[in-house]
Amino acid sequence: MGTKVFIAQPRGFCAGVVRAIDAVTASIEKFGAPVYVRKQLVHNNSVTDALSASGAIFVDELDHLPEGATVILSAHGVAPEVYEDARRRRLNVIDATCPLVTKVHLEATRYAREGRPIVIVGHRGHEEVIGTLGYASADADVVPDIAAVERLELPVGAAPAVITQTTLAVDDTRDTIEAIRRRFPAVITPAHDDICYATQNRQAAVRELARSTQVILVIGAANSSNSNRLREVAEAAGVRAYLIADLSELRTEWLHGVDSIGVTAGASTPEHLVDEVVSYLRSRYDASVETIEVTRENVTFSTPTPVTRFKRSRPQQAAAQESVVRVPAESKEGAVLTEEGVRDGRRTQ
Repeated sequence: MGTKVFIAQPRGFCAGVVRAIDAVTASIEKFGAPVYVRKQLVHNNSVTDALSASGAIFVDELDHLPEGATVILSAHGVAPEVYEDARRRRLNVIDATCPLVTKVHLEATRYAREGRPIVIVGHRGHEEVIGTLGYASADADVVPDIAAVERLELPVGAAPAVITQTTLAVDDTRDTIEAIRRRFPAVITPAHDDICYATQNRQAAVRELARSTQVILVIGAANSSNSNRLREVAEAAGVRAYLIADLSELRTEWLHGVDSIGVTAGASTPEHLVDEVVSYLRSRYDASVETIEVTRENVTFSTPTPVTRFKRSRPQQAAAQESVVRVPAESKEGAVLTEEGVRDGRRTQ
């Protein structure tokens, strides 16, 4: 038997990332270059490099942008003061915040209005959490794990409201929320967890890859939270896993003596980077390729106004020369959300 490469499906771009990229490309087409993008838009250098070449200029803040300039706000979301700053500067703002992040912002706003203590499960320095903190109460706590829950300083009998960063590991988040519930039995959580459909589906696919592989390669940026979680999920399933930005970071010694290799990609990773890795593995190891599919995603989000008429269709992932093995997804991890479901809090299958 030769080497086998198993590719996870779903993998790569999620609907929120597609929407953000479409917002930039359509804005350039409509308004002309340059358009400005606050922060990285999505956490992948290949994506930002391509957009830069098309006429996007990435800036850390809105300082010194010319009046009337078009600025796109990243998929990770921003705090309310960023919108206020843009209005003061008379900028043409296009909000590419992922609707699933907006859902979390609405939860934070509601809990803050009710005067509840808020606990955000996530990483304080992540852009999404920074934005969410802007909607939460000033004294909101951020806890990345169970250990941090034990350090929470809330009054005995408190009923904190919990919201989460959308890109965390499903199991870790569940365990952290359970730890909060043990300390504060009156805790309030959203009707559905905040982990986004793409994060859940990609983690479910990695768990399935782990059943058939000795090594899993996760293609994604080092600063991509969801890509790092994919590596962690693979390792928790007992498989060696490596996070690589692209083919140049692949080390052949990782694959010595290995005859089954898994490949997946984070939600902000373009498919061409997956194709390059898979083509290399097929060529070097004379490998056969199969796709292991746990669910089919049908989620799309409309392009942010005022660029709706330039909406792009979602790129299709290449499946040439691959056989597809479909496996039943776990009920939760296989769930997907429609945009309507995001707005009213319903999860649909």
